[in-house]
Amino acid sequence: MAITSANQLELLQTAEAVAREKMIDPALVIEAMEESLARAAKSRYGSEMDIRVKIDRKTGRANFTRVRTVVEDDAVENYQAQLTVAQAKQYLADPKVGDEIVDEVPPVDLGRIAAQSAKQVILQKVREAERDRQFEEFKDRKGTIINGVVKREEYGNIIVDIGRGEAILRRNEKIGRESYRPNDRIRCYIKDVRREPRGPQVFLSRTDPQFMAELFKMEVPEIYDGIIEIKAVARDPGSRAKIGVISYDSSIDPVGACVGMRGSRVQAVVNELQGEKIDIIPWNEDQATFLVNALQPAEVAKVVIDEEAGKIEVVVPDEQLSLAIGRRGQNVRLASQLTGLDIDILTEEEESRRRQAEFAERTKLFMDALDLDEFFAQLLVSEGFTNLEEVAYVDMDELLSIEGVDEATAEELQARARDVIEEQNRKALENARALGVEDSLVNFEGLTPQMIEALAQDGVKTLEDFATCADWELAGGWTTVNGERVKDEGLLEKFDMSLEEAQHLVMTARVQLGWVDPAELEAGEEAEDEEAEA
Repeated sequence: MAITSANQLELLQTAEAVAREKMIDPALVIEAMEESLARAAKSRYGSEMDIRVKIDRKTGRANFTRVRTVVEDDAVENYQAQLTVAQAKQYLADPKVGDEIVDEVPPVDLGRIAAQSAKQVILQKVREAERDRQFEEFKDRKGTIINGVVKREEYGNIIVDIGRGEAILRRNEKIGRESYRPNDRIRCYIKDVRREPRGPQVFLSRTDPQFMAELFKMEVPEIYDGIIEIKAVARDPGSRAKIGVISYDSSIDPVGACVGMRGSRVQAVVNELQGEKIDIIPWNEDQATFLVNALQPAEVAKVVIDEEAGKIEVVVPDEQLSLAIGRRGQNVRLASQLTGLDIDILTEEEESRRRQAEFAERTKLFMDALDLDEFFAQLLVSEGFTNLEEVAYVDMDELLSIEGVDEATAEELQARARDVIEEQNRKALENARALGVEDSLVNFEGLTPQMIEALAQDGVKTLEDFATCADWELAGGWTTVNGERVKDEGLLEKFDMSLEEAQHLVMTARVQLGWVDPAELEAGEEAEDEEAEA
């Protein structure tokens, strides 16, 4: 297969045909041909030679050249592709390092193996160009809905023809037990578009919560126009979903607009999602109100929010408990996803028992620690006092506001509370020192003796040990494992330490040890403040 004048134009025609079929630039195909011909020529003249091929874009003529580069005398590594300045003088009048000497060489006759190799190079280049074109085309369409045609199924994954390329719908992104046959039409959400060395680069989903949000945007003009906004979505794909909506026009009911006349709009979404039941809930800035709406159809008696812990307690009538939890915990799980809070559901009877137990526990604490009778201890608990620190360091006026407490009684109460606290601190420090705690940790500002004792029991005995801790190790937190939230117990969580407090203490320790530059820390905090303001 020698490249003669007879098939030079055919070369250009082939490049045009391939480029048109694959919808890529013809120049890329010609470059691939040049590279494949150069590779074939190297196998003929020697792999160490620098053989280059240039195909004329008008005539199709392939020009084969050998290139040698001028280098320093001691830098010659390849005598076939490099030569010294002295050697170059027979070709150039005034050669300099970096100059190139170009000699034309005869065209090669491509044998069967060389032709096959050239074909592989061209195909590889075409595939790479095709993938680059597909990535550039779809990278900005991430987060939108696309229609496609099922091509085939591979190990439960669906390969979808999306017009100018292929996409993949993984089996864990399908709804329930959906099954598709070749040539079935399918509508999916573009979850991700990324460069991959092999296989599809466009990843689809039908289970992503945003798929449902995008479907509503298509069915409800008010959402598309921005009059109604979808604030939160939670799905149990193929079974049930909850969606929180808000209207920025007081004359438009967000729930009614999403439902549509006789349920036409929501029914269109339900049909696309294989009969998934959808609860449309009015969004409210007040978390408690929004949660009450999210737990519908269950009735809620009371809501208690712990913002620091990100937890919320919901009290429901006894007969409403199963309805609030839902089948297999579905209702409360979706409400939790919708609000972003960890929800505990209690019946009114359970809450009453718990309050009584807390009341009795605090009463006993004051009776034992402050040597009070039961009535007086109950009086303190009823006034909202929960621990000794509150009694010891509260403003005197708050104690005097309690009926029957005069100034002498208030002073005696505070003196007793402070004595007990000091004794507890002394014992805690003794235990900590017995466990090997060093003064660097004892003298660190921000930690109480009880905290130091708790740290020592877990092996944190020096300021260096403390500085290596993560904020969640101290304050606790939540980790998502296989879709379920798992509690991480913190070393100082029982002392009501927040993540922000833990982070501040750890960074202060690192600054004191010289691990962190205070100027850099301050600059980082200023940047965070500016970002938050923006």
